[in-house]
Amino acid sequence: MSLLSENPSELGDRLRDAYAVTGELMTDIVSRTCRRFPSLRQGGKTAHIERLIHSGAWTETALALIDLELPQWQVRRLVYDEGEWHCALSRQRELPDWLDQSIESHHADLALAILSAFVEAQQISAPASRPSVPGVRRDTSTQYELLLVDNFG
Repeated sequence: MSLLSENPSELGDRLRDAYAVTGELMTDIVSRTCRRFPSLRQGGKTAHIERLIHSGAWTETALALIDLELPQWQVRRLVYDEGEWHCALSRQRELPDWLDQSIESHHADLALAILSAFVEAQQISAPASRPSVPGVRRDTSTQYELLLVDNFG
């Protein structure tokens, strides 16, 4: 199930409020945000991520998820400052900071800071589900009345 089909801020709130990563939280993140994870073409990468999850290597799992799910995104900055980890993901790392539109997150736990940025990047990168033909409102209001005009001349 796609993250955007549900409440997208709920998972971000869970990550922000979490004290540490758990297996249940990581499984929930993978099941709700990852579209490429069960791919047969990416068998080696998904097997590697499953081994990381089973071993509890949460930071490495978060980085591997970014590599698998968001190949166009890169870690721009990981900084520990005043008791919090700050993570910035970027599509164009070579641009100066003031030109780059990066995603920044922070948390006391390194893995949670990276996962928060990952979830936000997934929300931004997810294609909008729109129909190919624009819809028309089918609102029949009582404010509209039919008029018959016989004068054509």
